[in-house]
Amino acid sequence: VREGRREGGSLIDGFLVERVAESDYAGPLAALAQVVSPEPVLSPELLGLARAVADRYAGSLADVLQLAVPPRHGRAEAAETGGPPPAPAAPEPGSWARYARGPEFLRALAAGRSPRAVWTALPGPDWAEEIGRAVQATLASGRGALVVVPAGRPAARVDEALRELLGEGQHALLTADAGQERRYREWLAVRRGAVRAVVGTRAAMFAPVRNLGLVVVWDDGDASHSDDNAPFPHVREVLELRATRDKGAFLLGSWSCTVEAAQLVESGWAAPIVATREQVRAVAPLVRTVGDGELARDEAARAARLPSLAWQVARDGLRDGPVLVQVPRRGYVPRMACAQCREPARCRHCAGPLEAREGAGALVCGWCGREEEGWHCPECGSRRLRAQVVGARRTAEELGRAFPAVPVRTSGREHVLDTVPGTPALVVSTPGAEPIAEGGYAAALLLDGWAMLGRPDLRAGEEALRRWIGAAALVRNQGVGGTVVVVAEPTLRPVQALVRWDPVGHAVRELADRAELGFPPVSRMAAVSGTAQAVADFLGGMELPPDAEVLGPVPLPVVETGRAPAR
Repeated sequence: VREGRREGGSLIDGFLVERVAESDYAGPLAALAQVVSPEPVLSPELLGLARAVADRYAGSLADVLQLAVPPRHGRAEAAETGGPPPAPAAPEPGSWARYARGPEFLRALAAGRSPRAVWTALPGPDWAEEIGRAVQATLASGRGALVVVPAGRPAARVDEALRELLGEGQHALLTADAGQERRYREWLAVRRGAVRAVVGTRAAMFAPVRNLGLVVVWDDGDASHSDDNAPFPHVREVLELRATRDKGAFLLGSWSCTVEAAQLVESGWAAPIVATREQVRAVAPLVRTVGDGELARDEAARAARLPSLAWQVARDGLRDGPVLVQVPRRGYVPRMACAQCREPARCRHCAGPLEAREGAGALVCGWCGREEEGWHCPECGSRRLRAQVVGARRTAEELGRAFPAVPVRTSGREHVLDTVPGTPALVVSTPGAEPIAEGGYAAALLLDGWAMLGRPDLRAGEEALRRWIGAAALVRNQGVGGTVVVVAEPTLRPVQALVRWDPVGHAVRELADRAELGFPPVSRMAAVSGTAQAVADFLGGMELPPDAEVLGPVPLPVVETGRAPAR
């Protein structure tokens, strides 16, 4: 029950979870101003989950409840909801038959059991239907199901698959795009038991599904699965908690494989669901790199942004359909550097990166917005510049000049395309914004691989492979000519994993390396920042486990707008 009371002269909302004659609290009590809503939005199960998540992330219960319970909407509460729908029939295996343990997994769900699996999906558009069949099998056993995806576009695909399999009104869609009233109405329908299946984005991980029998997370490596608000819970770990607490089934699916997913399999907590190598080769595109053969014909191929191999594959692909071009950055020329010594070009006022923007005559600072007209390199004195990273709009402009008779479409943060027709066209996209092509892409070019692999991040290789596979999974299979060109050093581990289409092997090797070095997820790390005295007091009063290792403290840079970094 929602209630409101005054604190410090202002009215705040809260939840009435229990009434007792006496309590351990010895402070003053304030009277409730009013009962905002008699709707029991915070059930004991949801309250217990919120407490478990707060404990898991060393956060406060209030912060978790703010994420778990959506804002109230009075008109949505007044709407009537029907009773629970009848259980559907158990589904046929369908495309799950392509996986060695796929039909067995569906039968276990339909029989009321709770298997836990890490599923490496085959490339192509069938993943949404396969999730829908897993949900249908769970509903057939009389239990509920929850599916969490990273964004609205994949949520719409699972939503469409569930409508085809279950019919209209049999599940709820919980996304931020729906608006506050509709989202709260859908959430109430779930809480009241009118629907037993839910698909949604990150906040749906707390959806109060009754008799929860299956939780599904798709593409757990996507950064959208990690909440930006304290205590920063991750969808994968919250759903692991729910599967354990509710004794339900767990399914983690992706075209790729994260190190955490590999750890779940290695620990025995979950079983792998993968296809045979023959099945993978039958549905995956051909992946080509700039190797020794291309270097023999074109000595500059390795240094070129679009080597002759990429041009030839694009030209051949455009005869049969659209060609996808993935670039790691949006914009025009997001970063500039000295053409002679490759030193990054930086603003003289705030040391921010200088960018060449479309329609601007001079360089512009990406931080403070000042124009830089008389730039020269502080290291070598040169005034010549080169593009350090070329954005999607500049790439589309260059390709448009190279293929003047072919339409060029862009998809990125400003405007994301959902689908494109199967006619010849160049589709330039940033990672994660790739539209689906009718009949699949004829080819794909994965550009600027060094920019993705060279990031100073523990997950740089894993993330680059995830993004590459996400784009390559939209390309036709090699049996009908589907080809992918990755412009990166061919001997690197992520590139080789893409060529073999072996994300699981890459994740297993990454996990072994991190275990040897003591890096996450094998170990758990927590960072505490503050003044030197505050950090010292914290460490002095903290009771750490005997095997805990303290790193630091070290000074952190504090950057103020328009000033040099302090410490």
